[in-house]
Amino acid sequence: MTNDTPLVLDSVWLGANVATMKDGRYSAIENAAIGVAGGRIVWLGKAENLPAYQAQEEHNLDGGWITPGLIDCHTHLVFGGNRAGEFEQRLNGVSYQDIAKQGGGIASSVKATREDSEEELVRSATRRLKSLMADGVTTVEIKSGYGLSLESELKMLRVATTLGNENPVTIKRTCLAAHAMPPEYDDKDTYIDFLCDTVLPEVARLGMADAVDAFCEGIAFSTEQVARYFKTAASLGLPVKIHAEQLSSLGGTRMASSFKALSADHIEFIEEEDVIAMAESGTVAVLLPGAFFTLKETQRPPIDLLRQHGVPMAIATDANPGTSPALSLRLMMNMGCTLFGLTPEETLAGATIHAAKALGMSDTHGTLEIGKVADFVCWDVESPGELSYWLGGNLVKNRVHLGKELQGE
Repeated sequence: MTNDTPLVLDSVWLGANVATMKDGRYSAIENAAIGVAGGRIVWLGKAENLPAYQAQEEHNLDGGWITPGLIDCHTHLVFGGNRAGEFEQRLNGVSYQDIAKQGGGIASSVKATREDSEEELVRSATRRLKSLMADGVTTVEIKSGYGLSLESELKMLRVATTLGNENPVTIKRTCLAAHAMPPEYDDKDTYIDFLCDTVLPEVARLGMADAVDAFCEGIAFSTEQVARYFKTAASLGLPVKIHAEQLSSLGGTRMASSFKALSADHIEFIEEEDVIAMAESGTVAVLLPGAFFTLKETQRPPIDLLRQHGVPMAIATDANPGTSPALSLRLMMNMGCTLFGLTPEETLAGATIHAAKALGMSDTHGTLEIGKVADFVCWDVESPGELSYWLGGNLVKNRVHLGKELQGE
């Protein structure tokens, strides 16, 4: 291409400021222009420096700020029924133990998820997914884990696949079969054997998951049991993630770091040796303030230690029917500031560049740079810090996924 040859674009976006989030900072470009072709960013800079171009579409945004599309890197969006009734029971004084004896808790979600058809699960999960999308999310991780049988886990993963095929959003699927004990098992080691011998090999054979997750906690599975599960995942070429140190310190985060886990999530009870292990392995800390808030926890994750050792911190909704019925990633960003002491810049990085790393997507997502996927949002705000400031409200002016503007969300 000579200097006289115009830049050929599918679309160009003008008239707004851009927070690229490169290196986890706002890295602002005022009065910017973004050129898109083939679903990728091919030009980015100040509008005054934009070369001659030909574009099929030209968008003048008339102010606001553009950020990378938000990435919700930890959700349980697919499930049958809901547990709003249990929420009301608890507020009327019924204990968790009594609810469990009545068949409530995760057991009720497993029962409802097993009973629902794929079509019913797609329909209910789509409603929740659209709420996230309307709030500026362009990529969502969805976990299984309410099936706890080969048939039902595969059903959940198929539903997650369908959601990605039918909606303008990127879906990453995670097999969380080691989430809890199914009702037909009474021995945890036997269930882990079943997962290693049957479930994970079949999930891998069918290409149904992008990663494998486990709940390592006293009420779930031990460090040794999860390590066995992760060894099988690694042998099948599947990266791992972990729910760890949410309620106690068991060493799950250190163990997961030895497998170079993509992320360790919750981590309220991690200690400095865990943080050092995460820093050395490149494991992302995924903070989940929605569960912290809903469960009225008091042990905050050690933010200063994570900062000190340079561990990237992501923020996610943990959207689930029991402990975090959250459908706004921006609200979680606010909670990251108000409950955990993060800065607005850190929470935006947590929902973009660090969330992308937590999903193994850093090469293509999470920042606005030439060559990366054209997923971005133009917000009706005067500064990017407002995204963590406002509690609710519709701040999205334009949502772009793979270079295409989405209307009517």
